[in-house]
Order: sequence, then C-alpha cells, then structure tokens
Amino acid sequence: MHIRPLILLFLLFLTACAGGAPAPQNLHSDTPAFHDDHARALYLFSRARIAVHEGDYPAALTLLREAIALEPDSALLHGDVAEIKLKIGQIPEALEYINKAIELDPSYRPPYVLGGVLMSSAGKDRDAVNYLRTAVKLDPAKEDAYLHLVMSLTRLFEYEEAVTTLKALVKLNPDSVLGYYYLGRTYSQMKLYREALGYFSKVLELRPEFDQAVIDKAATYEALGEYPQAIDAYRTLVDQDEQRTAVLQRLIQLLLQQRRFPEALAYLRIAAQSGLGGTETIRKIGLVHLELEQYDEAIALFGTMLEKDPSADNLRIYLGIAYEEKGELDNALTEFKKISRNSPQFFEAVSHIALILKEQGNIDAAIAVFMDEINTNNRNLELYLNLSSLYESIDRPQAALDVLLENEQYFKKEPRFYFRIGVLFDKLGKRTESINQMKQVLLLDPKDAQALNYLGYSYAEMGMHLEEALNYIKQAVAIRPQDAFILDSLGWAYYKLKRYDEASEALEEAVSLVNDDPTIIEHLADVYAARRLTKKALKQYQRALELAPERKEIVEKIHKLKGEHSEK
Repeated sequence: MHIRPLILLFLLFLTACAGGAPAPQNLHSDTPAFHDDHARALYLFSRARIAVHEGDYPAALTLLREAIALEPDSALLHGDVAEIKLKIGQIPEALEYINKAIELDPSYRPPYVLGGVLMSSAGKDRDAVNYLRTAVKLDPAKEDAYLHLVMSLTRLFEYEEAVTTLKALVKLNPDSVLGYYYLGRTYSQMKLYREALGYFSKVLELRPEFDQAVIDKAATYEALGEYPQAIDAYRTLVDQDEQRTAVLQRLIQLLLQQRRFPEALAYLRIAAQSGLGGTETIRKIGLVHLELEQYDEAIALFGTMLEKDPSADNLRIYLGIAYEEKGELDNALTEFKKISRNSPQFFEAVSHIALILKEQGNIDAAIAVFMDEINTNNRNLELYLNLSSLYESIDRPQAALDVLLENEQYFKKEPRFYFRIGVLFDKLGKRTESINQMKQVLLLDPKDAQALNYLGYSYAEMGMHLEEALNYIKQAVAIRPQDAFILDSLGWAYYKLKRYDEASEALEEAVSLVNDDPTIIEHLADVYAARRLTKKALKQYQRALELAPERKEIVEKIHKLKGEHSEK
C-alpha cells in the first residue's frame, strides 16, 4: 500500500468538509465518516504522524496498530511502528516489524536502513551490513545508508569494501562532505595517513567550518610525526574559539611534548583564565616556568599554591627544585626537610637533600643521608641507585659499584639495578662484565630499549658481532623510534658495517632530533668523511668542536681531512 501520495488529498478532503454544516453531536464527533477501510487507515496514519511530532509515542502506536488492522499488508505502516519502537527502546518488537515490512514489500527501502541502524547499535555489524547493502542498492542516490554501512564495515575491519563504498558515494555525489570525511577516517584506521590527509583536506575545501575534520587532520599529522603541522591545525581552532576545551588541552599537551614551552605557557594561561583543568593547569604553568628557568615566577606560583594546600608535597618538591636551581640552597633544604617520612615524595626529597649537601661541599653528610635511610629501609632501590650515582659523581666508580653488588640479593628482579651495574662496569673498563649485565637486564625485560641499545652500541664500538649489534639496536629503535641517541647507535652500527648510506640516514635524523650533542655530530661527520663528502664532513666536525672544544681527536680528524683534501 503506497499511502504517502494520498495523504495530501485526504487532508484536503477534511479541510473541504470543515466548511459545511456542523456534524451531529455524538461521542465520536471528532472522527469523520469513512466509506472504506483504506480511507480510515489513511486518517489513522496522519493522526499517528501528528502524535509522533508531539512526542506522544503511545498514542501513535495505538493509531498505527488500528491502521494495520485495516491495512495488514502495508509495509509503510509496519515500518513506522518499527521506527517508533526503536525510539522508545523496544528493540525486539522493532526488529519484528522491520522484518515484516521487508517481507510485505522487499522493494521498500526505509526498513532496511532502520534494520541496519538497529543491528549496528546492538553491536551486530554483520547483520547490519546485510540490511544496509540492500538499502544502497534500492536507492544509490541516498547518502544515509552508505555512511551507516561504512561504519559497520570498519568495525568489522573490512576496510576495502568500506573504501569502495565511499568512493562510489563521492563519485555519485562529488560534493558529499561526509563521504570524503569518512574516507579520511577509514584510511586513518588503515594507517594510510597520507591518503587520509588528502581526504580531510578535501572536506575542508568543501566545508571550512567542519571542526571535527580539522581535529582528525591534526591527529593524522601526529600519527605521521609531523607535529608542527598538527600544532598549527589545533591552534587554528583554538584561536578562533578559546572555548574549544578538548582541542585546547590537546594543543597544550602537544606543545609540552615538543618542548615548545613559551607557546605552551601562553595557552596554559588561557586555560587557567577559563578555569580549565583547575589546579593541574596551574601546576603545569609552574613546571613550564621551571623549564624556562623563570625561577622567581615558579617560586611565587608554587608558594601561593602551598599557602592554599600546605600538605601538597608534590608542589613542595617543585618549590624546592626552583630554589635549588636558582642557587638558594638553604631555602631549598628548608622546603625538602618539611616533607615527612610517610609522604610519597619523601625519598625524592632525601635525594635532593643529599645532592644539595654535596653541592655545598659536605660530601660525608650527603653520603650519611643516604646511609641513614638505607639502614631504615634497606629494600628501597632508589636509595641505592642514588647513593651509587653520588659516589660516581665524586669520581669513586668502584664504590658506586660495590654499594650495588653488596646488596644484589634484594634486587634480583629489578632490570634497572643490573643496568646500573652494567654502566659502572663499562666505566671501569670491564666491557665483558658490562655486556653480561645488560644481557641479564634483557632476561628480566626483553623490551628494555636502553639495554638493547647499550649492548648494540658496545658491540659496534668493539667492532665485533656487528650483525648482532645491528639487531639489538633495531629492536631498540622499534620501541623508541624518536630517541636520538638510539638512532645514533643505529647509524654507528651501519658505519661499522660500511653501510654508509643507511648510516647517513639514521645519523641525520638523530641530529635533527638533538642538534647539540657533539658525539652524534662527530659520528655524522665520520660517515660523511667515509663517503668522501669532505665539505659536509668538515662542517660537522667544526660544529662538534664548537660544542666540545676539549675533544682533541676531533681536531686531529679535521687536520687529517684537510690534508687529504689539499693533496687532491
């Protein structure tokens, strides 16, 4: 039964009747007389639509059931009942009416869309796909079924069909903003980020105000490691409207991660003014002041916060660090000593107290601070590691090693403990023992990137087991791909293997990440020299020498390279 085209005629009929003589007064005076069931079904259908518009779903259902009793073969009426039942959460009944509508008229599209939405919301995406594929075939010009279909397909990881479906949509409708948007989302889920960027850009050409596309585009830049572009995208939205709190928070986080502290500070102040993040935002402002060496500002801010909450020992640690960095060591000691033994920050405070005593030249007192705490708590790994570091800092590496070896029984399951022992063995020139300790670290934690890197670099430096060295370092890179020092090790291993092109690539990336480390720069120069890129090599050696003027071996390399160049 195709009711919709008849509704207007029926309503016109009712309007025409309204101008005649008044109807006789009886119990059903509001109901016109009907000559057949079809006309009454039309009337009930129109009344049900009005009830739905007014939000009176029970009345609408009653009217539609009465209409179905008169027109039991109407797919439209069954579909409308299904839609209302879905709205009021009667899912099983909704599905029954959907399937009945489809049975009555397999060419009637709306129940297929409704069935797809229902199955998708119930987590039954395979069933949803079956409904929605049919809906697309019945009317390829309508966008809604495509989009619902794609969402179910992506949840089923059927990305190829999702892409094909969306490309069919945008071919049919080249201005489909949502079609391009979901293509971007789908390619992003497939980790094909370049393709995703292209589609998000297309969306923004068609609809520049589509904020979610900007956010997704920025996230895609992040996935590609193109953080400046991501920051620019987030900044565009925040500068347009500072009330975009989720975007503002992400922008701040990204700026902090990229150590762009002055910019982060500006946006943190915007967040603070709007009350976003509360005391956590204020704390971050203080930490940025520390990073920027704005110690007076940090001291003032943390001091004010502690006046409001004197028990906030994490803030007191920051205040003490600010005093310490400023050189006001007595004030720093005062703050650290206020932190009680039962505080989670106590052992951190102890470490700072010992280091300040060392800075003041009171080495014995500094050692005593750690020893006193170890006597009270001999199972605290941090105390041993910090005491060991203290001995090393005063050029007593053997004492640094002994304090660990003498207490090994407490920390046999601690990778950091054995890593530290390995570093100290290396410093004492005992490289074989150092390598054995790093292997012990990997027995406890096979994904310890530092130990993998240390092992690989040690072998590369020794010129032995070079393929094994490369394997260790590649594992470390996979875990920490943006670590410049691990990339330096990778480049050095390639250099030792005489794979100079790959060495250049790794070391150039390392230098781009950390451009002030003389060892990394020297390694890059060594590779350029091996490739006979003399000018580039000399430039890098000069940079390394400016950063480490005491390194006589760099001077020798420069003289040697200049000599070889002049001979040519």
